[in-house]
Amino acid sequence: MPDQVFLAEALQSVEDFRGHLREQGYAEGTIKHYGYGCRHLVTWLDQHDIALAAVNEDVIEQFATHDCTCPGMFVQKARRSREYMSFLRRFVRYLASVGVIPTAAWRNPGDDRLQPFRDWLRRHRGTGERTILAHLHTITKLLPQLGDDPARYSAALINQVLLQNLESTSRASAQLMCGSLRMYLRFLAATGACSPALLGAIPRIPRWRLATLPRYILSDDVERVIASCDPATPRGLRDRAILMLLARLALRGGDVANLHLEDIDWDNGLIRVAGKTRRAIALPLPQDAGDALLAYIERVRPVVASSKVFIRVIAPFEPFASSSPIAIIVRDALKRAGVDNANLRGAYLLRHSAATNMLRSGATLDAVGAVLRHRSPETTKIYAKVDTVMLSQVAQPWIGGVACR
Repeated sequence: MPDQVFLAEALQSVEDFRGHLREQGYAEGTIKHYGYGCRHLVTWLDQHDIALAAVNEDVIEQFATHDCTCPGMFVQKARRSREYMSFLRRFVRYLASVGVIPTAAWRNPGDDRLQPFRDWLRRHRGTGERTILAHLHTITKLLPQLGDDPARYSAALINQVLLQNLESTSRASAQLMCGSLRMYLRFLAATGACSPALLGAIPRIPRWRLATLPRYILSDDVERVIASCDPATPRGLRDRAILMLLARLALRGGDVANLHLEDIDWDNGLIRVAGKTRRAIALPLPQDAGDALLAYIERVRPVVASSKVFIRVIAPFEPFASSSPIAIIVRDALKRAGVDNANLRGAYLLRHSAATNMLRSGATLDAVGAVLRHRSPETTKIYAKVDTVMLSQVAQPWIGGVACR
């Protein structure tokens, strides 16, 4: 027999969730579809005497595969579809966010173990969220091999784990893995969980400064990429503003994703960015980039509680959680523009291109370094490699005047 009290409370949570979706800009048809699935879950929970507070991933998995005889429901598939389960998980995350179910019950199993590491990175190292996620991804992968007790870690164990994982990886991947493990051991040593001497067991992967060439595209290609955005659509206006900021100011993807409305000084034509160092600096906002930014904000930016400038153009209307969507916007624009001569296809391509084209137009390395916000002139020197005009002036003629064969 249905528990009327449970059903009343659970169905009210469904209605609250529908209101939440409405606030995020979802269409009524989508909200209705979500509501049907949520009521199905509530009905099944009632049939099996499972309280909302007891819902976790195991319960959701049981629901996904149940042989449906729920009253009034007509989902007869042996397993609910991926989309169907996706929005139910969104419902459960919403319940966790408003305190209906315990947050801990809905986190991934590895979250609790690494939460102190995450907090330490954020609080004591000032690490950005994207870097934190990269460290957590690596350590989550290595933990089953390292074990749960840091007091039992040894140099031999660390070497064994690294050998197992680095055998078929690139130099860049090896550097990232060693860097993440080094940071994790540093955290464990700082909290007294393992010996600081273990840090010496992690090899240093050689990385020679200025050994590579910056990857870039020419000015004409940059303009084609920007022009590929359709200003008649909300997405086109938003993406054009993003590409303008990347191309004109050589911003990083994270700078753009974390830009707030209050960071724009319209009266003085300035824009404030913090960058990786979290030291805010004001940069002049070029007229065309400012016009593109203003057109996006005034005409199509959704009205949301967040003060972040760039928001999703389809529901849920939320700010970008990281710089990854910025990289996707650049990649898609390159494809639309037919620019296929670049092996780097993220936001850094436009940053490198801005620096390279500035240098080729006569700017000094110091000026380029100031725009890029490099703290060390050594970091900017790599762009001298692609200034072919300057290099041709300092290159010595080949002895004998003929090419080497």
